[in-house]
Amino acid sequence: MQNPEFQHPWDVTPEEAIAIQNRLRGFVTATDDLGEVHLVAGVDIGFEDNWMVTRAAVVVLNLSDLTVYEHAVSRRPTSFPYIPGLLSFREIPAAMEALAQLTTPPDLLLVDGQGRIHPRRFGIACHLGLLTGLPAVGVGKSPFVGTHAAVPNQRGAWEPVLDDGEVIGAALRSRVNTKPLYISSGHRISLETALDYVMRCTPQYRLPETTRLAHKLAGGEDIQKVIRTSLGGRR
Repeated sequence: MQNPEFQHPWDVTPEEAIAIQNRLRGFVTATDDLGEVHLVAGVDIGFEDNWMVTRAAVVVLNLSDLTVYEHAVSRRPTSFPYIPGLLSFREIPAAMEALAQLTTPPDLLLVDGQGRIHPRRFGIACHLGLLTGLPAVGVGKSPFVGTHAAVPNQRGAWEPVLDDGEVIGAALRSRVNTKPLYISSGHRISLETALDYVMRCTPQYRLPETTRLAHKLAGGEDIQKVIRTSLGGRR
């Protein structure tokens, strides 16, 4: 799951990282270019040892019933500082290692973080989608850039997120009486299709099952406990 055309060094300065984002963003597509989706992977990042170790977790679910199909965890030393807008340089190396452990490539990535809701339209979901060649969606828990109208308190309601007059994503009410999620295209998927798949993966909680379970695993929970607390594990 590596697209060699877009590989680049990770040991770079913030200025070099921004230049890499500006160079690669032109290769990202926000139109539908995905086949049948059977396996959906959630990707999330945690940290250990006072932020010294990056822990990436991937949980792959069967889209049909949201049962856990496969999972992987990777740990590596944290080698890039925390800089808003450049989180992919801090998190993707561990995420790529975790994805490389999977026996079956997923059909779609739901990434905890932003896609096109980003000052340079190149958040972690865009970056990871481009590097893996997989369709990817950004599922952010908080706003980053852009503005939107109030989202009706109705499951599935959404409002476009605008920045300089451009629609860069959507504020989605995935569950009533909860804060919206911030959904945006990462790579090879349109915003409307991204919203559809996020809702299909979000039958009960605020977060999609993919990223909800990946978040637990990235936070250090045992995989068997993660599976038991999944919706699929309770059937």
